[in-house]
Amino acid sequence: MGRLDVEEAVETVEMVRRMNLDVRAVTLGVSLLDCASPDPGELRERVVGKLLDVAGDLVEVVEEVEEELGVPIVHKRIAVTPCCLIVAPAARELGEEAALELADALDEAAGEVGVDFIGGYTALVYDGFTTGDEAILDTIPEALERTERLCASVVVADERYGINMEAVKRAAEAVKETAERTDGLGCARLVALANAPENTPFMAGAFHGVGQPDACVNVGISGPGVVRAVIEELGDVDFRTLHDEIKRTAFKITRVGELVGRRVAERLGVEFGAVDLSLAPTPEEGDSVAEILEGIGLESCGCPGSTAALHLLMDAVKKGGAAATSRHGGYSEAFIPVSEDAGMARAAREALTLEKLEAMTAVCSVGIDMVVIPGDTPVETIAGIIADEAAIGVATGKPTAVRIIPAPGKEPGDEFELGGLLGKAPVMDVSDYRPTMFRRRGRVPPKFPR
Repeated sequence: MGRLDVEEAVETVEMVRRMNLDVRAVTLGVSLLDCASPDPGELRERVVGKLLDVAGDLVEVVEEVEEELGVPIVHKRIAVTPCCLIVAPAARELGEEAALELADALDEAAGEVGVDFIGGYTALVYDGFTTGDEAILDTIPEALERTERLCASVVVADERYGINMEAVKRAAEAVKETAERTDGLGCARLVALANAPENTPFMAGAFHGVGQPDACVNVGISGPGVVRAVIEELGDVDFRTLHDEIKRTAFKITRVGELVGRRVAERLGVEFGAVDLSLAPTPEEGDSVAEILEGIGLESCGCPGSTAALHLLMDAVKKGGAAATSRHGGYSEAFIPVSEDAGMARAAREALTLEKLEAMTAVCSVGIDMVVIPGDTPVETIAGIIADEAAIGVATGKPTAVRIIPAPGKEPGDEFELGGLLGKAPVMDVSDYRPTMFRRRGRVPPKFPR
C-alpha cells in the first residue's frame, strides 16, 4: 500500500472530525491447532498460554496506532480456530465438559488480554456433525451464560454443499435456550451462518480459518456517517454520479483501514490479513446505513425501493474498496443490524417489516441481524428464519447470517434495551404460522451450477 498523500490525510482528518469515521474493529486471528489435547486441563493451559503470548500486546499496540494516526478504533478482538476442531480429542471422552473447559479458557484469556470479544466457539456443520461439533453445539447456551466475551457461531450452510436442515434446527434450539438463560442478551453473541468467511473481523461470526497464517490482523472499517454526509452534500444528482461519489468515499475509507491494519500487524510481528469493507453502523445518530438509504431516496427505510437503494450502495462500496486494496476479505458489504443502527431501529417502528428486511439481505450482508422478536416465538419459527437466510446464501453464493434475539416476556411493539453499541430496538412481529418442514431430516442440496 502506498503512503497516504497530503490531500488524503487532510480528508481523513475531516472525516474523523465531522463525519464519525472510525475503524470499527481490529481483530487478531490466532491458530489454536497446535493446542489440541485429549486432556481438558492441558488444553486450557495451552490455549491460555498461546493467546497471552501472541495477543498479550494487542490492546496496547492498537491504542498506540490510534493515538499516532488520530483515527478512533472502537473494538479490539481475537478470533481463534473453530473450536469444534480444537476440542475434538478431548471431547471423544469427556464431551460437554471438555467444551466448557475450552469456553472458560477463551474467556479467561480474552479478559487478561483486555479485548472486547473473542470469537471462534464455532461448529462447522454445513455437511454433517463431528464429535467436536456435537460438543460445541450442545454447550453453546451454557457457555454464553457463564462467559462475558465469548462469541459463538454455527455454520449451517455452504453453497458447495447446501443446507444442513438438522443443523438449522439445532442452531435455533441453541438461540432459544440462550435467550432463556441470559434474558435474551446472550443471543447478541450467537450467530448462524451460511458461506462463513474465514477472515472477518466482525463478531459474532469471526473465526480464524485453517488455511490462514498462525496469526494475522484483520480490520473492519466503518464509515456510514461519511457516506451519508457525502450524499447530503451532493443533493439532487443522477444515479451514476451518486454511485461514483460513494465509490470514491469507500476508496478513502478503505485506505485508512489498511493503513491501521498494516501498522498494527507490523508492530505485533504478525502478518496483515484483510480489510473487511463492510459499512458497520452504530446506535449514534448520523452513523446509520438506514439514513444513507433514505438519503438516496426513501421516505423511510423499508418502503418499496429499499432493496434497490441498498444494491446501489453495496455495489459502489465494494467497487471503491476493491480499488483501494488487494487485501479485502470478510463480508465486505453493508450491515443492516436493527438494534445497532438507530435509523434501522426507527424504521422498524415505521415501514420496515421482517419480510422486507429479509428481501434486503439478498443484496447485502450479513442478514437478519440484531433483530428482536417475541420471547415466546417457537423454535420452528426461528429455524425457518435461519433456513430462509441460508437459502439466500446458497442461491447467491454470498455470506448470510441470522443473529436474532427472542426477548423473554416481550411482545411486538415493546422496546428491548441491549445497552452500549448493541443499542435498542422494537420487538418485531413474526408470523403466527409455523414451518413444519423440520419434521423431515437431512439436507437441502446446493443449487445447480451455472
